[in-house]
Amino acid sequence: MNSSTKEHIKSIVGSENFFDSPEDKLVYSYDGTPIYKQLPEAVIFPESEEQISQVLKLANTEKFNVVPRGAGTGLSGGSIPVENSVVIVLTRWNKILELDTSNLTASVQPGVVTGILQKEVEKIGLFYPPDPGSLNVCTIGGNVANNAGGLRGLKYGVTKNYVLGVEMILPNGELIVTGGKNMKDVAGFNLRDFIVGSEGTLGIITKILLKLIPKPVQSITLLAYFNKLTDSAQAVSDIIAAHIVPSMMEFLDHTTINCVEDYTRIGLPRTAEALLLIEVDGRGSIVQEDAETIRKILTKNKAAEVKIAEIESDALLLKTARRSAFSALARKMPTTILEDATVPRSELPLMIEKILYASKKYDVIFGNFGHAGDGNLHPTCLTDDRNQKEIEKAHKAFEYIFEEAIKLGGTITGEHGTGLAKKQFLEKVAGSTGVDLMKKIKLAIDENNILNPGKIFSISPKCEGSLPKRREQIKDFNA
Repeated sequence: MNSSTKEHIKSIVGSENFFDSPEDKLVYSYDGTPIYKQLPEAVIFPESEEQISQVLKLANTEKFNVVPRGAGTGLSGGSIPVENSVVIVLTRWNKILELDTSNLTASVQPGVVTGILQKEVEKIGLFYPPDPGSLNVCTIGGNVANNAGGLRGLKYGVTKNYVLGVEMILPNGELIVTGGKNMKDVAGFNLRDFIVGSEGTLGIITKILLKLIPKPVQSITLLAYFNKLTDSAQAVSDIIAAHIVPSMMEFLDHTTINCVEDYTRIGLPRTAEALLLIEVDGRGSIVQEDAETIRKILTKNKAAEVKIAEIESDALLLKTARRSAFSALARKMPTTILEDATVPRSELPLMIEKILYASKKYDVIFGNFGHAGDGNLHPTCLTDDRNQKEIEKAHKAFEYIFEEAIKLGGTITGEHGTGLAKKQFLEKVAGSTGVDLMKKIKLAIDENNILNPGKIFSISPKCEGSLPKRREQIKDFNA
C-alpha cells in the first residue's frame, strides 16, 4: 500500500483514529489463534457508518483488503490481517442503544461486550442466553460474525437464535438493513442468516437487534466427578435419553481438571478422570425434579461424588472455573491450540475415545473439555510452536480428530468458525457443490474480494485440501 493511499484513509477517519507504527500493527497482527500472524498496513477506528463506507469504496478503487475486528478473541484466525490490508476495529462502538421491554429486544452496537449486555438485561428481569467462554471480553459483533455458542447452548441455542436484525455496510460501501422486531417475517430471502456466521466476509456489522427472553426464576447447579472418562460420557447420554434438557452440561477431562485447579484453587479432585458441571433452570417444582433425576443418573453411572451448589455464589464459582479452562490450560505450555470438533450427542462417548487415541498415536498432550450436552468438544493441544516437529504432530492429531468427527456424522466446528484454521477441511463437510455456492455468494456481494479475503475458503487459486498445504499456509502467515 503506497503512502498516498494511507493518507487518503487517514483523511477519511482522522489522524487520531489512524495507526501504522510497527508497535500498533503488531498488536493487531494476531487473535486468539496462536499459530497465525500477519502485520496489517494500518489499523483504523472509524467513528461512523459513513467513514466505513468511504474506506470500503476506496478499497475497491485502490485494491487493498479490509479486515473487520472486534476484541480479537476468535479461535479460528478469522480476524487475522491478510496481505495489503487495513484492520477496521469496532470495539469503540460499544453502546447499548435500546432495551425494549415491550417487544423483548435489545438494539446494540457491535462493540458491546457480551457479559456487559447480559448484566444490563438481567437488571430488568430479562435474559440474553448466548454465553461464550470469553463473554467478559468478547463482543456481540464478533459473536454474530462467528455464530458463537457457549455453555447454555444445549437448552437455549446459539447466537443465531437471538439475532432479529442486522445493519451492515456491504463491501461496495452501501448500507443494508435486514430483519426487525417482528416475530414473523418471511418476505424474500432470509438475508439475516447469511450474515450470521459469515465471519466478516460479507460486510461490516454496525448495529444488531437481539431477542431477549424472561430470566429463569430458579436454577440448580450440580457437579459430578468420575473415575472413568467413559462413565461420564455415558451419563451425558442417559440424561439426554431421559428427556431432560439442562441449561448447561459441561465436561472436563483429567488434564483440564488439574490445570483449572492449579489456576483457581477451588478444591477440584486431582485424581478424577472426568468432571461434569450441570445446571437446570426454569420455573416451579420441575427444576427440583429434574435435578433429582439427574443426580440419580449420575450415581447410576458410577459418579464418585455428586455435589449440589447450595448458594448462588457457589454455583457462580463453579461456572467461572469452567470458563477458565482455556486460560488454565494455556499456562501449562507455550502454545495452546484449542479446537471444537462436534458430533451428534449419541456419538460423544466414541468421540472422546478418538481424541484420547489421537493423543497417544501422535504423542501430544491434550486437554479436553466442552459442551457435552450438545456434542461440542474442545480438544486442546498443549505444545510449543518454537518446535516445528511438535507442531507437525499437533496438526496430524487434529487432522485425525476432524476426519473421525466427520465419519461420525459430525462437523469441523460447532462455534469457533472456519476462518483460516479449518478451511482446508470445509469441503469434506459441505461438499464441493456447497463450497462453490458459498464462493458464488461471496463474489456476488464482494465483487473485488476485498473484505476479509482468504477466510473460510480461498476464491482463487483453489489450493486447499491437504495438511502439508495447511502447514505451508501457517509458515506464510508467520513470515
